[in-house]
Amino acid sequence: MDQARKRGKKPIGEQPVTGEQPTTGEQPAEGEQAAPAEEEGPAQGEAPVFDSQKDAVRKRRGGRDNAQETGGQDAGGQPTQQNGEQAEAPKPAPVDQGPPPTDDRAAQQELKLERMVPVTEEKGKRVERAPDDEDIRRRPRPRGVDVVRELGDRVILQFNNQTIVESDDAPRMHRGARNVYYEELSGDRTREIVERDNGIQIVTIRNRYGDVIQRSRIAPDGREYVLSYVDERYYDDDSDWRDPGDDLPPIRIDIPREEYILDAEDIEDPGDYYTFLEQPPVERVQRLYSIDEVKRSARVRDIARRIDLDTLNFEFGSASIPETEVQKLEGVASAMEKLLEKNPAETFLIEGHTDAVGRPEANLALSDRRAEAVAEALTNAFSIPPENLTTQGYGEEYLKVNTSEPNRENRRVAIRRITSLVAPVASAN
Repeated sequence: MDQARKRGKKPIGEQPVTGEQPTTGEQPAEGEQAAPAEEEGPAQGEAPVFDSQKDAVRKRRGGRDNAQETGGQDAGGQPTQQNGEQAEAPKPAPVDQGPPPTDDRAAQQELKLERMVPVTEEKGKRVERAPDDEDIRRRPRPRGVDVVRELGDRVILQFNNQTIVESDDAPRMHRGARNVYYEELSGDRTREIVERDNGIQIVTIRNRYGDVIQRSRIAPDGREYVLSYVDERYYDDDSDWRDPGDDLPPIRIDIPREEYILDAEDIEDPGDYYTFLEQPPVERVQRLYSIDEVKRSARVRDIARRIDLDTLNFEFGSASIPETEVQKLEGVASAMEKLLEKNPAETFLIEGHTDAVGRPEANLALSDRRAEAVAEALTNAFSIPPENLTTQGYGEEYLKVNTSEPNRENRRVAIRRITSLVAPVASAN
């Protein structure tokens, strides 16, 4: 189906920003039977296009159980309350940045980086680490971050009126490695070096909380490709986790929806994946963010365009990808491969989403496992390097269709190319 006919040519900037989820009753507990996908109820209308608009409603609500206290948003995307009070300070007024940047370099023209420090420049002290040391359940947390629940190898955290799932990418990064070792750096930072049989090293520096603040691939000839780099002038790991999107005005762009979100079910030519993914962000990037900041900030993620893999089907309650479904990833994998040939330092965020059936915390863990399963499939079946992929589950937090009923469109995996958000694009040249 032609996207222009299906979605229309209405610019995103003119779309309504209402559409908070309705109040829902008690959902089936884990393991209980829910309605099958083919019996899903009618959609109650599409949600706002941008996740940050959905986030504003959710933060005002304080979770699904407080939906009746939510007012909504005004025409500019600002949250309001029925009683007229504001729960948080108003953001700057929307700024019309004009048309989207023409390429990644133009998107980063606002960046003012000092000398980039090579990932191996600081001398470290090699340390022995046991498997338990990598257990995310034992990580220290910033002030104001509470561990809500542990679900297997996932941890559910709550902070800033936000609930997020945390997992460890070490199993993906370490698989097939010849050697893995660690070094202690100043400032309670840790450097991990993964050595592969082909002579490539993946070097990652994490802060005391496990956030990736620098990651590079070092080729056998010593050339360093920077996949993630945070300018420490803007990144203070001693402070509370905060949303860097709070420093940005509400997003406001004026392009058709199909230029911002690509629905896999509408694709007729697999080459459309590459054409879409190679496009730059929809607005200029004000600074570089850590990968974890991008994961935690809907407003920052909104800067990057999104592919919805709504043709990929998971069994209800399962994170496994049947072999018959893996081939549906071929088109996007080919696009990634082509982009990596041009720039080996590309980074792709794989998001997992569920519908609103089931417990929110269980949905977070399930969606995170589904995002990880897609990353595993891209690596195992199509040889996309694991260091170029990062994953995050969002559960039911960012519904595509506003309904508490089972809905296939909400059970999706999404992909964004976030390279220009997390690394200076010139580093690959």
